[in-house]
Amino acid sequence: MCGIVGFGEEHHDPAAARHTLQAMAALIRHRGPDGEGLYADDRAALGHRRLSIIDLEGGGQPMFNEDGSLVVVFNGEIYNYRELARQLSAAGHVFATRSDTEVLLHGWEQWGKALPGKLRGMFAFVLWDRNTGTMFGARDVFGIKPLYYYRRGELLLFASEIKALLAHPGFVKQFNEARLPDYLSMEYLPGDETLFTGVYELLPAHSFIWQAGKLRVERYAALRFAEKRDRTLAEWAEAIDAAFTDSVAAHRIADVEVGCFLSGGVDSSLVACKAARQQEKLRCFSVGYAEEDYSELPAARQAAEALGVPCTETTVGAEEFFAANRAIQWYLDEPMPNPAEVPLYFLCRTARQQVKVVLSGEGADELFGGYPLYCQAVHAEAWQQLPRGVRRLLARYAPGCGFLRRGALPRWRRSARANYVFADPAERDRYLNRDVGAPSPARRCKPYFDAVQGLDEATAVQWVDLQTWLPRDILRKADRMSMAHSLELRVPFLDRAVWAQARALPRPLRCTRRKTKVALRAAAACSLPSEISGRKKRGFPVPLADWLRQDKYYQMVREKFTGPVASRFFDTTALCDLLEAHRAGKVKGMTKIWSFYCFILWYELYFTGPFPPDL
Repeated sequence: MCGIVGFGEEHHDPAAARHTLQAMAALIRHRGPDGEGLYADDRAALGHRRLSIIDLEGGGQPMFNEDGSLVVVFNGEIYNYRELARQLSAAGHVFATRSDTEVLLHGWEQWGKALPGKLRGMFAFVLWDRNTGTMFGARDVFGIKPLYYYRRGELLLFASEIKALLAHPGFVKQFNEARLPDYLSMEYLPGDETLFTGVYELLPAHSFIWQAGKLRVERYAALRFAEKRDRTLAEWAEAIDAAFTDSVAAHRIADVEVGCFLSGGVDSSLVACKAARQQEKLRCFSVGYAEEDYSELPAARQAAEALGVPCTETTVGAEEFFAANRAIQWYLDEPMPNPAEVPLYFLCRTARQQVKVVLSGEGADELFGGYPLYCQAVHAEAWQQLPRGVRRLLARYAPGCGFLRRGALPRWRRSARANYVFADPAERDRYLNRDVGAPSPARRCKPYFDAVQGLDEATAVQWVDLQTWLPRDILRKADRMSMAHSLELRVPFLDRAVWAQARALPRPLRCTRRKTKVALRAAAACSLPSEISGRKKRGFPVPLADWLRQDKYYQMVREKFTGPVASRFFDTTALCDLLEAHRAGKVKGMTKIWSFYCFILWYELYFTGPFPPDL
C-alpha cells in the first residue's frame, strides 16, 4: 500500500524532474511514511511513497526489471501474485524479490496490456517502458485504489491523490465550477471529471497508454450481471460462503498484523468471523457516539462477544467531529459531505495505533443487494406495470407522495442517487448565485441506465451504483480516511471470486420488496448468530442534525455561510435561512447544510489559503 506520483513529457532535465517529483510525493507522504523512491530520465519521472506490508526488506519502489528497461510504481495489493509468479517463472522469467510488485514487471513483458485482467486484488499502477517510450497505467475493476491524471499539451501528470498534481509547475489550478451543481445534488461527480479543471479520475477497470505525447484511455474489463437459476438458496449460500472464506484468506496475506473493523452489522461481522477462524488473537475496532441512539457500539460489543474477539472502541463527540472536518476535506481531495467519513477517520486513527492493515465490509451492499433503495426499485417495477397515463393521473392527484411522483417518470429520472441531497434541482439552484448551465443530475446518470435497459429495475440501480456510488463515495472515503493515518484498508467482498457468485444471483436472492441481501444473509447464518445475520442495515448514523441546533456549532456554520467563499458561489441569505429553519425545527436540513459547509471548507483549503495548508 502506497502512494504513487509521476509525469511524462517529450523532454525534461532529469535532475529538475527529480526535484519536482519529490515535491509531489511529499504531499502524499501520509500514504507511505516508511520510505520514498524516485526515478527520472529525460522523458519520464516516477515517484513512490511506501507503506511496507509485503516483503518488508525487498519490496522497495520504483522497481525495475533485469536490464532496467522497465520501471513500475504501484499502489495496492495483488492477492494472486504467488500464482502469477509461478506461471511467469515457468515461462522463463526470473524473480529477484518476494514482492507482488515484481509480478507487474514480468507480467507486462509476458502479457502487455492484457496484464490488468489477470490480477486479483486492489491496484493502481503505472509502468514506464524506456525501449518503446510507452507509459501504461491501470486501475482495479472496482476502483478500490485511486488514480488521477492531468494533461496539458504533451505533458501527462498522474498521482494517487489530486493534491500531489498541484506541486508540478506545469499544473494550472482552476475550479471546475460547471460541476458544482452535480456535487451539491449527489455529493460526488459521476464519471471521470473532478472539481479541478483538467484533472480526471481513471475509471475502474480502465487503463491508459501514453506515447509520443498522446494519451489513449480504454476499458479492459466490465462488470455485468448474468443471473443463473440452477441452485437453491441453500446451495447459493454454500457457494457464497466458500468464495468469501477464500477471499478473506487471500486478503490476509501480509508480513504485518491484520485487524478488522466491526460495526455489529452482518457485513463486518462476517468479515471478522472468517478472519478470526484463520488468525489467532484477531484485533477488532469499532466507533460510535456518546449519544446512544446513534451509536453502533452496543451492536459491535454484541458481535465481538459472540465471535470471541477483543474490540477496541472509539467514541466521537461533537467537538472532535467539527474540529476534524477541515483535515478530512483536505485528505479527500474533493469535498465530500457524507458525515460517515468523520467517525471513519477516528476509527482508522485508533486502529493504526495497533495494526497496519484492517479488513472491512465495504462492497457487500452493492454486490449482494443491501440498500433499501433496491427494495424500493422492486416496488417501482411493479408500479410500472400500470399504464403510463394511469401513473401520471395518480401522481397528479397525490403530488405530495414522492413514490407516486417518481413512478410517473422514466427510470433514469427516478434515480434517488441523482437527487440524493436535493429532491428537485430547481430547489438546489435557488441557492446558487449564478446559472452555470449544468444539466440535471438525473441527466448525468442517464447514460448509465441506458447501458442496462434490459435489466430489471433493482438490478439496474445496483449496476449503476457499482459504476458511481461505490467508487466515488464509498471507496473514496474508505481509501482517504485510512490513508490519512497510513493504514491499509482491504475489502474482501470486492473480490473476483466473490463477484462471480454475486453477479449470478437471481434478483429475488439479492433483494425483494422487504428484504435485502437474501443470499448473503443465508450464507452468514452458517457462521453467525441469527440476531447478527438478520440485523437490518443501519448505515453510519450521526447526531449531526442535533449538533447543528446547538449554538456553538450553529454559529460556526453561520460564519462560513456569510463568508467570502459563500458569497462568491451562493445566495448567503438563502443559506442562512436554511440554517435557521433547521435550528428552529421547521425543516430537516442537515444534509443540505453539510454539503454547503464542506464545500466551503474544501474551497478555502485548495483555492484561498496557503498551500499546503497548516492542519
